[in-house]
Amino acid sequence: MNLLIPKMKRMKYKNLLLLVLPFLILSGCVPLAVTGVGVGAGTGALMSEDRRTTGIFIEDQAIELKTSRRIHEQLERNVRINVTSFNRNVLLTGEAPNESMKMEAEKLAMSIDNVRNVFNEIEIAERTALSARTNDSLITSKVKGRFLSQRKFQINYIKVVTENSVVYLLGLVTREEADDAAQIASTTAGVRKVVKVFEYLN
Repeated sequence: MNLLIPKMKRMKYKNLLLLVLPFLILSGCVPLAVTGVGVGAGTGALMSEDRRTTGIFIEDQAIELKTSRRIHEQLERNVRINVTSFNRNVLLTGEAPNESMKMEAEKLAMSIDNVRNVFNEIEIAERTALSARTNDSLITSKVKGRFLSQRKFQINYIKVVTENSVVYLLGLVTREEADDAAQIASTTAGVRKVVKVFEYLN
């Protein structure tokens, strides 16, 4: 039997694969590399071993977009706030000019469908300079690089967010993994403080 596929048919199969591949990725049938979104969110994480379901992962993305949009619409340019959602737990970081706006941002986040908890780490301060935010991205990359090199846990179990040299750690982890991650992050050059925002499995 001739198993060679004629050229025209190969082209059709290739086009079909291009159409089907995104659906396979979303359904979790193939490993996927996803790049982190947002200032300070850091580098990408492999989704092939994420402890969240594909549905929750997509929902977290939607929560981030909806919350960011609502904060922007209501508070406009008065604040600089980053929104990170992991397993529907929302972390707010950045700066606001006063306590009232900080609390208003928290209320707006809680008003988004399916949000379970809000961790409000917004600082009452002037906006950080671009150089500080660039440094935050560098710190996030260094922390994730050390996670990868030390191999104490799957790197994509934990999401790293850095704001003004403070590292926030989110994820579904065991207490041992949480302690290892905090120890590695806290001993990374440039890190001023580490804040755990974990959900524990044990």
